[in-house]
Amino acid sequence: MTDLVERLDRLLPQTQCGQCGFAGCRPYAEAMSRGEAGVDRCPPGGDAGARALARLLQVPPLAYDRARGLQAPPRVALVVEEDCIGCTKCIQACPVDAIIGGAKSMHTVIEPLCTGCELCVPACPVDCIVMVPAA
Repeated sequence: MTDLVERLDRLLPQTQCGQCGFAGCRPYAEAMSRGEAGVDRCPPGGDAGARALARLLQVPPLAYDRARGLQAPPRVALVVEEDCIGCTKCIQACPVDAIIGGAKSMHTVIEPLCTGCELCVPACPVDCIVMVPAA
């Protein structure tokens, strides 16, 4: 069963966004391996991702559930420096540790680590985080 979880997890986009209803890609892969979740719950993976998951699980392919969110081009978070108050709430919200900074200091996003999950955006009390196209 663990091998199946690994294979499912590798097919997922690793955004750790939670749009699937699970606390990240690995928990979603575990639920699919147990038959507790369908292959259609990952907006970042889109229809191609849902088809790949279905192929691996040998179940009928499904389009991803658009009610969970829309697939979008890759984006990353950007902290607007002049507006950042250094509250650290974005750091706490980031599931992949892509934001660095200290209390009462400006924070920054390490772009290669950012998955574009957008979980930092609502965490920011001063709306100083914007999503921009990934390089």
